[in-house]
Amino acid sequence: MNPTHLEIIASALFAIAILHTFMVSSFEKLSHSYPRHAGLFHLLAEVEVVFGFWALVLVLAISVLENTKEAVNFVNDQNYVEALFVFAVMVVAASKPILTLANLAINFMSDFISRLTPIPKNTMIFFISLSIVPLMGSFITEPAAMTIAAILLRDRFYKTGLSLKLQYAIIGVLFVNISIGGTLTNFAAPPVLMVASAWEWTTPFMFTTFGDRAALAVFINAFLITVIFHKQLPKEFVEPPKERMPYTVILVHLTFLAGVVYFAHYPAVFLWLFLFFLGFTSAYSRYQNPLILREALLVAFFLAGLVVLGSLQKWWLQPVLQSMTPVVAFYGTVGLTALTDNAAITYLGSLVDGTSTEFKIALVAGAVSGGGLTVIANAPNPAGLSILREHFANRVVNPTYLLVAAIIPTLVAIFAFRFI
Repeated sequence: MNPTHLEIIASALFAIAILHTFMVSSFEKLSHSYPRHAGLFHLLAEVEVVFGFWALVLVLAISVLENTKEAVNFVNDQNYVEALFVFAVMVVAASKPILTLANLAINFMSDFISRLTPIPKNTMIFFISLSIVPLMGSFITEPAAMTIAAILLRDRFYKTGLSLKLQYAIIGVLFVNISIGGTLTNFAAPPVLMVASAWEWTTPFMFTTFGDRAALAVFINAFLITVIFHKQLPKEFVEPPKERMPYTVILVHLTFLAGVVYFAHYPAVFLWLFLFFLGFTSAYSRYQNPLILREALLVAFFLAGLVVLGSLQKWWLQPVLQSMTPVVAFYGTVGLTALTDNAAITYLGSLVDGTSTEFKIALVAGAVSGGGLTVIANAPNPAGLSILREHFANRVVNPTYLLVAAIIPTLVAIFAFRFI
């Protein structure tokens, strides 16, 4: 298939955007070297802005090559449901009543285990935050699980001051475990959601084909990082003063979260619920913390930009997928996922006719296994990044360090899906 001039331009801009994500620290340094233009360089140093910026360049190119109407139609024809959903579910999941419930549950589990074993409570909380919470993504969706896990890790560990190695080790394990932890059901992980209907994959099929292996890999990854870095973990965590949180308020927030998740494919419905949620939080502001609207909007902007740029990559991605055997598909998609969103890869794979069940399973397993290698590899990753990055030097998460940190947990996932 011969690409059009527009597809070639889009692929070039896509490559530039990927390169840009590896250079955000350089733009941050430029903001200090050229204070007159510090605002622009600060903007370009925001990872969440990268794909939206280069998507804008693509839209301007369409306007020049064709006309403004075609550019507007192109933008209007894209599917932004995932970006809107991630925005809504991030804000709801990060609300104080939801986090209060999550803390209560984790404290209960860690207290129970600490009484039976010599494991310190805070070490147990660390392990649970990187294992149980990512697996909960199979039920509350991966973006919601990422938001809750990242905030718990931020408040209990990152804020205490961690070594550079541990900072990146945590984010590497978190991204990989979230990516594979959503495969116990057929609706929670974006790359699974893209193919579940077309391939008639049910939740029982997902659990027996992927879920048990994913759970094993999640626990191994969490166990390894806990054992390796347990001496660097703060021994105690100073609990904030307990505030009365009515169970009715928690229940209402859970209802909003369940509603947004249940109607994830219907933006008019979940956005209506979200606006109702904003009204409720305003009415009961004494039970709330500031909502993470800015962080969620930046993540939505990132994903929308990825949709715009990614929509014109089919010309080279689909032939690559068509040429793969099941084994090559597994390892190939692990690598491809680092360069583009894993949901886009599985979606294109679903368009390939006559593929075997073995190929389909290998494609999805590879896509979720590689979902922690880069920020763009899995849709929830920008959400975790936006919450945790304030505790990294210059608020920049180095993509190369993230890639290195994610290699071992990715290899664990590969082993689980491929050899067990």
